Amino acid sequence: MVDYLLEVIEVPVSDFDRARDFYVGAGFHLDVDLVVGEDFRVVQLTPPGSACSITLKRNDAPGSLQGLYLIVTDAAAAHADLSSRGVPVSEPFHFGPSGQEPGPDPDHGDFETYLSFSDPDGNGWLVQEVPSRA
Repeated sequence: MVDYLLEVIEVPVSDFDRARDFYVGAGFHLDVDLVVGEDFRVVQLTPPGSACSITLKRNDAPGSLQGLYLIVTDAAAAHADLSSRGVPVSEPFHFGPSGQEPGPDPDHGDFETYLSFSDPDGNGWLVQEVPSRA
């Protein structure tokens, strides 16, 4: 058996400094910000408690990455934390018989409550609640 560990995802951005500052402000840990010459820069950040990091990438379509997931045990706490950091995060929502509905899942089931936000380039993040991991 071979373990395949997802450890880094590239996120396309237009401005390294603006994106780095946004993610640091959102609570991500700045792992490395390395400039080598005029044409090469690596900025890697890790969400709190995550084993997977993001690396900011320039020259691809900024904002084209959608559906990045962050898993939390408490969506309300995540909403309060992101809001307190100035991240424009949505109110909690879930999916019911008629599609997306406001508010958390009434049963607080695993994978049922979401929040969403975008970075300054429009890359889209979903925060998904999985209370059983608490």
